[in-house]
Amino acid sequence: MNLTFQTLLRNWYEQNKRILPWRSEPAPYYVWLSEIILQQTRVNQGLNYFLHFVERWPKLENLASASEEEVLKMWQGLGYYSRARNLLRCARQVSTQYGGAFPADYAKLKQLQGIGDYTAAAIASIAFNLPYAVVDGNVYRVISRLFDIETPINTREGQQCIAQIADELLDHAHPGLHNQAMMEFGALHCIPKNPDCQNCPIQAHCLSYANHTTEKRPVKQDKTKARTRYFNYLVFKTDGSTYLHQRGTDDIWAKLYDFPLIESEKAISIDEVIVHPLFHQIVEQNNFTVGKASRIFTHKLTHQTLIVQFIEIILDKKIPNIETKNIFLTSEKDLGQFPIPRLIDLYLNS
Repeated sequence: MNLTFQTLLRNWYEQNKRILPWRSEPAPYYVWLSEIILQQTRVNQGLNYFLHFVERWPKLENLASASEEEVLKMWQGLGYYSRARNLLRCARQVSTQYGGAFPADYAKLKQLQGIGDYTAAAIASIAFNLPYAVVDGNVYRVISRLFDIETPINTREGQQCIAQIADELLDHAHPGLHNQAMMEFGALHCIPKNPDCQNCPIQAHCLSYANHTTEKRPVKQDKTKARTRYFNYLVFKTDGSTYLHQRGTDDIWAKLYDFPLIESEKAISIDEVIVHPLFHQIVEQNNFTVGKASRIFTHKLTHQTLIVQFIEIILDKKIPNIETKNIFLTSEKDLGQFPIPRLIDLYLNS
């Protein structure tokens, strides 16, 4: 089956592939950067981020010399900000340990910050043509359907099964081309809902098509129920300036900037917010006026749903002791210079 399948897949890819900069020039830096950006991100969104990154930092050494805040700001809107921090750590690691050039060695690639099996295989195969199979979400779906696999893909058993089959299917003569074809086929043709099975080039090899189980594959175990949190943001304003808050490292959006926050166990009114003990702890004895309140934002994260309101608080004067609480005053016109979560950006532009 392998040779015929590989040939059919490669022919489909050559006719249907998207023209992308990291494919046109598969330098290790480009491959690595694109793979990190495209984790949890669609190509049509990630492409502009990739172009902005390579415009600002054309080479890995340029990126390695950037500050974390610069990288986080460039990353703003992509989410999963640990990827951005690991991106910078990895760039510095490659710069220090390998003189700015990624090693053409799968085991050494896996030792780099933020690089696991998938990313190491992608760099090794696409940039260095080494025979390592890539398994991403698209490949899970293609193989699950191809072999009509009932084992859930979000279990260790299911992942091992798919990885073994991916290795067996790999075209060792053209591993980089094969891996890209597998991922592209899943992204463009063997899509999650309503795939075009009638016009599928590998239909004759697909057990799910034969067994009428295409829409049931891949199988996933039930996910953990999302936690709901209630955020009440305090947008303090005084004399054209706003108080920003830098988040800690033990929760979502680590080290990004938002506004002072009161988190509640349920939705609460503005009146309840301004009598909250934490509100008076921040404001101290200063006079204030409640300004306008935003609409309610519902912001979904992987395992959390945030119900959020923003409340403007107009202060008569600056708060003397607030600087000791990771809260600081900045000009409203300078807000765009700070790396902020997508939710804060949505509010500022609403």
